Amino acid sequence: MQYEGVLAKMQTEFGNPIQYYLVFEDSFLNMNQVLNQELEIQLIGYQCLNCNKKKKIFRQGFCYDCFYSSAAVGDWIMKPELSTAHLGIADRDLVYEQKAQLQPHIVYLALSSEIKVGVTRKSQVPTRWIDQGANEAIAVVEVPNRYLAGITEVALKDHYADKTNWRKMLTNAIEPVDLVGERMKLESLIPDEVKDYFVLDKYDLYQMEYPVLVYPNKVKSLSLDKTPTYKGKLIGVKGQYLMFEDGTVFNVRGSEGYVVQINL
Repeated sequence: MQYEGVLAKMQTEFGNPIQYYLVFEDSFLNMNQVLNQELEIQLIGYQCLNCNKKKKIFRQGFCYDCFYSSAAVGDWIMKPELSTAHLGIADRDLVYEQKAQLQPHIVYLALSSEIKVGVTRKSQVPTRWIDQGANEAIAVVEVPNRYLAGITEVALKDHYADKTNWRKMLTNAIEPVDLVGERMKLESLIPDEVKDYFVLDKYDLYQMEYPVLVYPNKVKSLSLDKTPTYKGKLIGVKGQYLMFEDGTVFNVRGSEGYVVQINL
């Protein structure tokens, strides 16, 4: 069978295990159903996710021009503490930014390689944690806007990592941690303006099980720019990565905007 289209991050359904889908314009592929099968990925072009022009991808699925002009990739995305919509101040597009920033946000602890702190919109729970390949995750606070979440994350980054070690995540070299216990230690660390949102009596620990047949001992990343055609046996899916029998891993989200042909 053959599938063709523009890569975007895999869509997921929370389950036991999590279900993964590659969705194209005219078709979709359930990745769980092709585990233990040979799969070929071939790069055939590029298409910006914002302007849809067939231009080389710069970052996050966007061409160079769109990356530096679109409101969807402002600095406040990666650094929530830079959010200003709550003040009525625009970065690139105030209407877009108010819609995105002025909604409930979660600051969380997740166990993906070691304990990390992060921010997500409440509507993205548990999708955000699945995309990171977290084995477990728990909310620390729920706040009404992205700015408050951002300053909380900044305060906690002095004590926890804010990035995932993708190699450890994909080899599952993760030491177990009591996230409920960790959350109980945090009240004194969060900013005063957020303390009223800190709730301890809610048991909301999420645990994720991924469709992985066997975890590799070592991994090597596939870049379609360097290797435009790759073929291997799919042995797992975790985070936004496809994992192959020879230790190759392919970051689907890192290749958004790439036009590919997939052969089974």
